[in-house]
Amino acid sequence: MHSNLVMSPLPEVTEKSKQIKEKIDINYERAEQQFIELLATENLDKQLDADPALNSEFERALSVAIPAAYQNGAGDDAAHRFLQRILYRINRLNLFWYDDLRHYVNERSPYLYKVRDQIETAWQEWELAQIDVAALQQLDVKQALIERCAEDLDPPLSTDSRYIRDEMSEAGYRHLLAIGSFEGLVESSHLPRILGGAANAVQCTLMRVFQEEYGNGRLSRKHSTFFAQMLNEFGMNTQPEGYFDLIPWELLACSNNSYLISERKRYFLRYNGGLTYFETSVPAAFRSYVAAGQRLGLSNAAMSYWEVHIREDERHGRWMLDDVALPLAEMYPNDAWELVLGYDQEKLMGDRAALAVVRSIRAAEQATLSYS
Repeated sequence: MHSNLVMSPLPEVTEKSKQIKEKIDINYERAEQQFIELLATENLDKQLDADPALNSEFERALSVAIPAAYQNGAGDDAAHRFLQRILYRINRLNLFWYDDLRHYVNERSPYLYKVRDQIETAWQEWELAQIDVAALQQLDVKQALIERCAEDLDPPLSTDSRYIRDEMSEAGYRHLLAIGSFEGLVESSHLPRILGGAANAVQCTLMRVFQEEYGNGRLSRKHSTFFAQMLNEFGMNTQPEGYFDLIPWELLACSNNSYLISERKRYFLRYNGGLTYFETSVPAAFRSYVAAGQRLGLSNAAMSYWEVHIREDERHGRWMLDDVALPLAEMYPNDAWELVLGYDQEKLMGDRAALAVVRSIRAAEQATLSYS
């Protein structure tokens, strides 16, 4: 007697099934390609008004990727990668790449701004949820910064650092260079974005850091030149972004965070806290890279970039703590905790990226062994 009864599925089951099917149908690579085409479209916003279908596949991928990455526990790596690549493609328009001027036709597009803000809002909420911000607001900021810098200047050797120092092969070293070139060939490009404005001792210290990073105006001494020399030693691509498709999303996130906090002056303290961590911690990490190069019998040129940073960034770390971070903590007593937020967030994101880089190196080494 129940043969004519039709049971309706529960609404939440229907919605979940719909989301799963929609996710399966999403092709992030195709959606990214559509976005790349949008970037090169003349009068993009007018074209979108006339033909909304121009960005239909991209918009559908965006609507799926944001909840998949930021509202789903650990998140979906494919979604993270898609979103960070899109965000980076927008952010890089804030720098000049000495390329075709037509590449910048949409640098002030309202549509691109909307996409950027849509991703950034969800992403930053997700990032900040991993930090106890309320606890940071209760800290003795100056003491917290001093203690953190002391710990990060010479930390215990991690398992991954030990692997790089003692086990990584030459193929792994090349892979490290390929990934490192993403930042190394355009190093410190975010720093000049915060240098303008009123003159004071903090600004002058930041300028000194910038000048040394840029070789005091001599291309032969600019740090990116040393990175290019390392690549040349192995006959590798020395063009910026030459190995873009190898970059883990975790490293793209570090770059995108620097774009965000260097562009928004309200995040000035966060940026300088993050830079304090970066300049303090780099020498310890790079010592493992140099040790690996020496173990592999590589030339000095194949390690030059790491060696320059070990020398200079120890000094830059002291400058950043003593002449930038601590003075800013006195200048902005009510907001000084944001320096620690920037420091801790840079460390958290940097550690996450370092793990991803080592995973990528191990995978590349395994692939080399499989082909040999």
